[in-house]
Amino acid sequence: MDGMSIETQQDLEALRRVGRVVAETIAEARRRICPGMTTAELDGIGEEVFARHGARSAPRDTYDFPGCLCLSVNDEAVHGVPGERVLRAGDLVKVDVTAELDGYVADACESIPVGAIDRETERLRAAADAALRRGIAVASAGTRLRDVGAAVERVVEARGFSVLRDLHGHGVGRAIHEPPEVPNWDAPWAGERLTDGLVMTIEPIIGAGGRAVVEDPVDGWTIRTRDGARSAHAEHTIVITRGQPLVLTAA
Repeated sequence: MDGMSIETQQDLEALRRVGRVVAETIAEARRRICPGMTTAELDGIGEEVFARHGARSAPRDTYDFPGCLCLSVNDEAVHGVPGERVLRAGDLVKVDVTAELDGYVADACESIPVGAIDRETERLRAAADAALRRGIAVASAGTRLRDVGAAVERVVEARGFSVLRDLHGHGVGRAIHEPPEVPNWDAPWAGERLTDGLVMTIEPIIGAGGRAVVEDPVDGWTIRTRDGARSAHAEHTIVITRGQPLVLTAA
């Protein structure tokens, strides 16, 4: 595979540092999110944490994304643009954080509730988390990419939800998006086997309805479910080993 592979202890230590920035940002967002806050204000939390560590927003630097964090609410699955939207009790916000520090990049996402959420939304959020845990559990050197995706989708579908198949994980480490693509389903094209030291994300992106997604025609960034159903997203950056992977973005 052509993505980043850990070659030195210095590589690993640098990735752990940027992974801690990502984890801290998500933890701070989780602590401070509340009804009445705008998504721009939530984005400001990311700016604060990044500035404290000297980190930079990889989506902004690489793609000129109009924000520090990707903040996607309810039916918005990924790439939501921070702005004047006011968060309300019961919303589910996907806080997707990709930081660059000293030439290394890490990426993670958590679906964070705003106040109390209804039972179905909590089930959806929990399904994404469970699918991520399962994907990580089977991701070891020699495993096929499609087998990781199949493990993720089995968890999601067993709980009555759908994988948004157009959206997937990816290699990471030196850039925000590197090979390989990491599907969340048993994709026939994903027959490559994971290699020891590979840095990548696993990120179930799921919906309470169908599998289809659409791009917002107004902002040109936000990807949402076609049927308007709520979505959830869980993600970590990991390093593949011969046993259990190293999770770089866990709190």
